[in-house]
Amino acid sequence: MESTVLNVEPRVCKKNEAKKLRNAGKVPAIVCHKGKETLHVCVDELALNKLVHSPESHIVDLQFPDGKSKRSFLKNVQFDEVTDKVIHADFQFFSAGEVLEIDVPTSFTGEAPGIVAGGNMQVIQHTLTVKGLPSNIPQYITIDVSGLEIGQTMHISEIPAETYEGKFEIVGEPETPVVSILAPKKEVEEAETTTEEETEEVASEKE
Repeated sequence: MESTVLNVEPRVCKKNEAKKLRNAGKVPAIVCHKGKETLHVCVDELALNKLVHSPESHIVDLQFPDGKSKRSFLKNVQFDEVTDKVIHADFQFFSAGEVLEIDVPTSFTGEAPGIVAGGNMQVIQHTLTVKGLPSNIPQYITIDVSGLEIGQTMHISEIPAETYEGKFEIVGEPETPVVSILAPKKEVEEAETTTEEETEEVASEKE
């Protein structure tokens, strides 16, 4: 997994402080580590947006004003319900030998027979939680869909073994759906029309 540098500044928690920071183009954040005191910081909104909306996961090197840098990962992000802007972020420090659980974006490869036949791929899980050492966690999880036919769904338990390479574990319920191949829209509409006609015929017979 690649790393990216993000400058942070300490902040003091007080009334209306978060609003003032946001008006100044900053986003309030916290940095935590097991057994350590939580740090209250703020980060540049534009720099954070690039990280949040990146199609890949990253290790984040938090750069402090005193020149010190500490490795972390972005644990949680809060968005404004109206504007969808990032309004708060949670980071977590980690050590090189520490096992992490982190959300990693999904990516799909392979030519699914269902898509060749005219079906449409529906991505259900855009990220998956993985568990492993920092050096073994990928930037994104590439999943082969070349075995999927129309109407089939791949669940977490069915993700090809070569995806893991023995380096990390995907955390989640085995039956959680990840990606599906849907029937072409035209076929679905025709099936719905047929069902409606059959229902009307049954109703007419009853009358």
